[in-house]
Amino acid sequence: MSSTVVDAAVAAIQAGQIVVLPTDTVYGLCTGPYREAPARRMYRLKGRDEATPTALICGDLEMLFECVPELRGKAGRVARALLPGPYTLVFANPARRYRWLTGSSPDTIGVRVPELPEPTRSVLERVAAVAATSANRSGGPDPRRVEDIPAEIREACEVVLDAGELPGIPSTVLDLSGPAPKVVREGAVSAAEALARVEQALSSA
Repeated sequence: MSSTVVDAAVAAIQAGQIVVLPTDTVYGLCTGPYREAPARRMYRLKGRDEATPTALICGDLEMLFECVPELRGKAGRVARALLPGPYTLVFANPARRYRWLTGSSPDTIGVRVPELPEPTRSVLERVAAVAATSANRSGGPDPRRVEDIPAEIREACEVVLDAGELPGIPSTVLDLSGPAPKVVREGAVSAAEALARVEQALSSA
């Protein structure tokens, strides 16, 4: 894919516009995470209830810790054990960062550091982080191909990056904000394997 298209995606995200990026799981709607207005536009395009949280995706672990410094320590050990990978990890968010991404649960935040395909890897190297949700209408099927994304969503996005067919199985969501880890959604990784990896990370500290 040409650098021109990557440049266009980077410029769009930095301008607060919405783009479609391929991830390690499904195609995602993405925008800059640092301002409320772009996130709200992304919610409206998807038809998503604003009480529902949206993930913060970072290009690497160090950027994740810069974006959410409270994740260092115990949370950081778990993050390093599972990421990069097809997980969304929900951690405590005591500073209530990114209120426009946390929905009705401002004391927690969902984060991802995927093993990104090109060209998304190149985009994240330059923008560091994005707010992201699957590129479907709320409740619709997860898009594994660009053609699976509803036409009205594709047309409303500033840039659509096509990386062919993706696995199509969403990330496994683990809630690590309470006294015991729990699986919120079983996805690309089985619940048993995900919990086993968390337990191993905590016991090795």
